[in-house]
Amino acid sequence: MNKQQLIEQIKLKKSFLCVGLDTDIKKIPEHLLKEEDPIFAFNKAIIDATAPYCIAYKPNLAFYESMGVKGWIAFEKTVEYIKKNYPEQFIIADAKRGDIGNTSQMYARTFFEEMDIDSVTVAPYMGEDSVTPFLTYEGKWVILLALTSNKGSHDFQLTTDTEGERLFEKVLRKSQEWANDENMMYVVGATQGRMFEDIRKIVPNHFLLVPGVGAQGGSLEEVCKYGMTKDCGLIVNSSRAIIYADKTERFAEVAGIEAKKVQEQMAEQLNK
Repeated sequence: MNKQQLIEQIKLKKSFLCVGLDTDIKKIPEHLLKEEDPIFAFNKAIIDATAPYCIAYKPNLAFYESMGVKGWIAFEKTVEYIKKNYPEQFIIADAKRGDIGNTSQMYARTFFEEMDIDSVTVAPYMGEDSVTPFLTYEGKWVILLALTSNKGSHDFQLTTDTEGERLFEKVLRKSQEWANDENMMYVVGATQGRMFEDIRKIVPNHFLLVPGVGAQGGSLEEVCKYGMTKDCGLIVNSSRAIIYADKTERFAEVAGIEAKKVQEQMAEQLNK
């Protein structure tokens, strides 16, 4: 999916919602544990219920890897189900990979060749040669960690050098030498508020993947006020607030209701 196709989906659905598939075997409704593949059964129901209201899905690899081979099988089945039944959806592998060049090549091969996923989150700490292997695939996206929503983000990301430049700003500036807004996005946490203004000064046209709305307390209105561009430029993720909104046999229906609420709020922001 290229940038223009993504923009068209946002306009069509009046939504820039990404549903995070952070599927924890210990949190899904108990009745699903009788299924042959409980994780996939949960994901399938959530996807069917929320697909009309979102433009992307983001499976978080940690939740699947924690179950070993069974988790990887559920992850692959989930990706295949989305691609077959909802091909208009943008798929993000939230893997936060990044290592020396030949290792990054293998990570890139996993997600872009073997699984044919649209995008993968990448950690930039090891520099250019750890990121560029992901950028060799036409039509695929790298989503680079820039300024995250967790408490520990202040430990490194906001530290300044002798010239007063913060580390996340250095990441934004330097990485633009490796790619452009047609194949690179950035992760910026929803809890960063007015920091979006500083980010937009450096990357005015890039899409931002924004986690932290919902259970983590980020404000959608604030994110849009400071981070939205003329083409929207945002993919806002919500995971727990949608997928775990209900623990009964109505879990998927309630997830759909919650996704629709967020979509309606997004439609208001787009109309502004």
